[in-house]
Amino acid sequence: MAQLYELKTFASENGNLTVFENVIPGTIQRVFYIYGAGQSPRAGHRHWRAWNALICINGSCRVYNHDGKTETTYFLNDPKQCLVLEPEDWHIMDEFSRDAILLVVSNQLYDKDDYIYEPYPNSRVLTVSE
Repeated sequence: MAQLYELKTFASENGNLTVFENVIPGTIQRVFYIYGAGQSPRAGHRHWRAWNALICINGSCRVYNHDGKTETTYFLNDPKQCLVLEPEDWHIMDEFSRDAILLVVSNQLYDKDDYIYEPYPNSRVLTVSE
């Protein structure tokens, strides 16, 4: 089940320092970011093994999540927010602001066999292409 956290942040007159630690299990294996996506939906999958942490470090985006039982929509618009997706969390990110930069941190390297593209049967969002 996806969970939204507020990352530990230290603010001073010299700026802010936000710390990402002890958020996902295992070792960080992969980091990537999405930008320039506009209104195009991204993802449309879940995983067998990978845990992912999503941080919109600039701008905003929406994340739809379905864990097989519950549908939830999150709006990420603060770099202190961190949405942790467990492997069973089928998700789509969309409604990116023009300045959005979505950072994704994963505990697994890319493996095409780890992706499950079929949504849960009772999911209201069926595919990325819709």
